[in-house]
Amino acid sequence: MKLRLVFLSIFLFSFQAQAKLNILVSILPEKYFVEQIAKDHAHITVMVPPGSSPHTYEPKASQMRAVSRADLYFAIGVEFERAWLPRFRSQNPKLTVVDLSKAVEKIPMAGGHEEDEKKHGHSELGLDPHIWLSIRNVEKMAPLIEKALESKDPAHTAEYRQNLAAFEKNLQTLDRKIQKILSPLPKGSAFMVVHPSWGYFARDYSLQQMPVEIEGKAPKPRQLMQLIEAARKAKIRAIFVQPEFSDKSARLLAAELRVPVLKISPLAGDWSDTLLRLSRALAGEQRP
Repeated sequence: MKLRLVFLSIFLFSFQAQAKLNILVSILPEKYFVEQIAKDHAHITVMVPPGSSPHTYEPKASQMRAVSRADLYFAIGVEFERAWLPRFRSQNPKLTVVDLSKAVEKIPMAGGHEEDEKKHGHSELGLDPHIWLSIRNVEKMAPLIEKALESKDPAHTAEYRQNLAAFEKNLQTLDRKIQKILSPLPKGSAFMVVHPSWGYFARDYSLQQMPVEIEGKAPKPRQLMQLIEAARKAKIRAIFVQPEFSDKSARLLAAELRVPVLKISPLAGDWSDTLLRLSRALAGEQRP
């Protein structure tokens, strides 16, 4: 009997060591972060798929089934979570939710978006929710990911800690690369975007983003003329757009300024490559 219990214990430990954690994340960049630390020990479901907006997306039936099986949900403060996290918790009372945004001190949303953002629940008190677009912010969020993985899967604690250390080293290397790419730009150099998603990136590298949107809306003719004047004064060399927002106003501005319109998504899954492509485009090295 005792021998049978020993074998049963060994079997259960072996099964637990091999079983993957079921993890939910809101957006693709989070999947990248979790993968760097969890490696092969997690199955990750992204709730807001590529090309969809975290403002309006509604989960599919298959995603709701994934919620029922999930061990962890890594929240990051996007609007999708405000509407759906309470439902996920109700459906799966055992689900552990880790809010990565708690590790970050948020900055104000740029370009007069405060009222618009509060109205749509996009951020708290007009603060910028795009916290994942900053290496410094990710350095603060990464330990929270590791601790959560460790608490759910203590059998792989040593691996998670080693992976975290390697990820932190890679983040430092990426930061140095971006600093080198952007070094020719004068401090305070401006770049124009449709939606002000890049506030934390601009803060980290002493840049200034100039949003085309005015309070979350397309600029009126008079405002458009003011933007053209400001862009010329700032010597804007390109206007950055993203798939989730209309680029109509950006193309009008670009035609007047005779600069290219470059598309880059803040929600892309290839997070490190996205930051590098933006940096090279800002420095005039290549288009995204």
